[in-house]
Amino acid sequence: MVEELKQKIRDIPDFPKKGILFKDITTLLSDAEAFSRAVDLIAERYRDKKIDSIVCIEARGFIFGGALSYRLGTGLIPVRKAGKLPYKTYKATYELEYGTDTLEIHQDAIQPGQRVLIIDDLLATGGTTNAVANLVRQLEGEVVELAFLIELTFLEGRKKLIDYEVFSLIKF
Repeated sequence: MVEELKQKIRDIPDFPKKGILFKDITTLLSDAEAFSRAVDLIAERYRDKKIDSIVCIEARGFIFGGALSYRLGTGLIPVRKAGKLPYKTYKATYELEYGTDTLEIHQDAIQPGQRVLIIDDLLATGGTTNAVANLVRQLEGEVVELAFLIELTFLEGRKKLIDYEVFSLIKF
């Protein structure tokens, strides 16, 4: 079943810049059966793990976070780029290939001891997810696991996430 989902992901060469092979999930998302199957497979893994909330990372993480939150009956906590959340926030700045970026979470988004699942569409180098996990820990939340639709294994992002359990539905 996972192999069928993998076939729904389109490769776009040289996007967003020359030398990058972009994994385009819009082809999977536009196929109602494939999208539903992907969400169901991820949700099944967490059905009995007593997740309180799903922390989703801007922007494509919102797609899976919302669907999983609905399927699992949990709260949903968006983590956004700097300046996009309206209330008091904590910030995490992290390294990118070409500089730095900053993500924010509301200061009251997670209560101490709350069990959260962090989800994003793609695990590449792990920097973004590591920054988000640090925000959850700053709020004294418990990271149950880090979940991804896709993992680009050759980039070895798991190495930055050694303090956490990591699940990827599809690996390239």
